[in-house]
Amino acid sequence: MESHGVPDRAATEKAASEAASALAAIDGTRSRLADRVIVSTAARFDEIVHAPNRLQICAILSAVSSADFAAVRESLGVADSVLSKHVRVLHEAGYVDVHKSTCASRVRTSLSLTEAGRAAYNGHVAALRAIVSNESFRPPAAARR
Repeated sequence: MESHGVPDRAATEKAASEAASALAAIDGTRSRLADRVIVSTAARFDEIVHAPNRLQICAILSAVSSADFAAVRESLGVADSVLSKHVRVLHEAGYVDVHKSTCASRVRTSLSLTEAGRAAYNGHVAALRAIVSNESFRPPAAARR
């Protein structure tokens, strides 16, 4: 039952359960859905983060709580349209939040990494470090002599 426009706990839990069931049906299995929701910082190459401009965006945003769109654009040295395209990809992946506010009758856009975005970026950097350090490379026995 609602009180003052706020749904009660049972209604909220039921809606959350129905949403989770719908997502599980779309995704195929609950285990795959759970894997996508859990945030991990394990070394993992991420195709979304890997594109050079997106990697730079994530690097900039990882160092701050949020950054103005214009500041990120200037740091990358790209046009608004280029940055918008990459931010859209990161936003659709759930890696970046886009915040719009009005200041002196101008719309200001700020960007921030989500928890999932920070984990994806950190995991991607760890995977790149593993690649460049040759951690998994074992030369053949003949080459070791």
